[in-house]
Amino acid sequence: MSHGHHHHPHEHRAIAAAPTFSLLRLSVGQRLGGTAVVLAGLWLLVFSVMG
Repeated sequence: MSHGHHHHPHEHRAIAAAPTFSLLRLSVGQRLGGTAVVLAGLWLLVFSVMG
């Protein structure tokens, strides 16, 4: 019965899901700001393609 020092198998999955959870923890203002940045970037892409 060897008690190794290995990590739990589900640990990397929790780290991979961290960005999603941090997004859920954002305030409404931060979410609106992020949405505005994404929309502005999309419009810049559209204009660069059309221009």
